[in-house]
Amino acid sequence: MAVYLITYDLKNASGHDYSALHDKIKSFGAWWHYLESTWLVDTTMSAQTMSDEIRKVYQPEYHLVIKLTGLDYQGWLPKEAWDWVKSRL
Repeated sequence: MAVYLITYDLKNASGHDYSALHDKIKSFGAWWHYLESTWLVDTTMSAQTMSDEIRKVYQPEYHLVIKLTGLDYQGWLPKEAWDWVKSRL
């Protein structure tokens, strides 16, 4: 298992229903989603596979799927978010 960050740019898609996109990302594995267009997913899938699957259900203007490998992270998030991250990285 590895944790991946998935983020996307939906600037030209305001007012659209993103439930299919969100459901697809949730299907990849254990997930955390607190920031609007950013997800963390704990999965056995590859970045390529997740990227391909995202494009099957939604065509974001841009998206990025990247494996998180380091222990150097920082930000301003609620305790439950940090608990999720720390338990998986």
